[in-house]
Amino acid sequence: MNSLYELPIDSWTPQVSDAERASAQKALEMGGILFFPRLDFGLSEAERRFLSPEWSDEKAKNISLRPGDPVPRGARGGAADLGALGSMLARFLDRAESLVFALLPSYARRLRRAGTSFRPWEIEGRDSSWRKDDTRLHVDAFPSNPNRGLRILRVFSNVHPAGKARVWRVGEPFEDMARHFLPKIPRQVPGTAWVLEKLRITKSRRSEYDHLMLGLHDGAKADLEYQKDCPQQRIEFPPGCTWIVYTDQVMHAAMSGQHAFEQTFHLPVEALAHPQASPLRVLERIAGRTLV
Repeated sequence: MNSLYELPIDSWTPQVSDAERASAQKALEMGGILFFPRLDFGLSEAERRFLSPEWSDEKAKNISLRPGDPVPRGARGGAADLGALGSMLARFLDRAESLVFALLPSYARRLRRAGTSFRPWEIEGRDSSWRKDDTRLHVDAFPSNPNRGLRILRVFSNVHPAGKARVWRVGEPFEDMARHFLPKIPRQVPGTAWVLEKLRITKSRRSEYDHLMLGLHDGAKADLEYQKDCPQQRIEFPPGCTWIVYTDQVMHAAMSGQHAFEQTFHLPVEALAHPQASPLRVLERIAGRTLV
């Protein structure tokens, strides 16, 4: 297995040829990880003080900035500190968006900003329930946030000051994983999506696609034999690097690491150059029916 597609880019607004863009886009949409070993998100001296869990409110694992919010969530500190944290996160959003627009310009008109996060805690050894245990291989799907097939595109940067890599496991191709777990997922009970929305347990109506994606997420995390024996590779992302990945498609598990930034974007399937490889189209092909 080799999930990485490496690009020797050291600018957040790189100059690349049309052929390079097309190759990178194909690699990404077919389930690869775009890897930029020389692309660093540099912090100012004033910002380096935030490389500590002491700025976390300890209620959330991440410090996050949602679109439109003036200050980050999951953080503690005075008004000036929270403002500086928010500015740091907003700057990462701008850099990540610039990179995506330069490398994948066909996305620009349809890309939707979602959350920005800073992850100050060490992953290894952190307690969590099995569903929230991100050291288990999984694809991203969220119980309260149905997305009806929208892609989940994420940009990560490791900024650890002492040279510690962020270590992932990456699993088998999405379709192979889906064919393994789909037969074990019960059909969506008619009316339950309406009830969940009316009770505000979900923020919008859960489609059959969302139901299946949650089943894949939970099924993979709950199956310890699969976690151990499925095809997978270990990847180390060193400090000073950046990577882009569709986390709704790529089976991934974050095993260790500390101090990383992450930006999430959403994109409709229709904006892809290779929509047939998207989770929505793969699941519809296997199921033999429309899922949204």
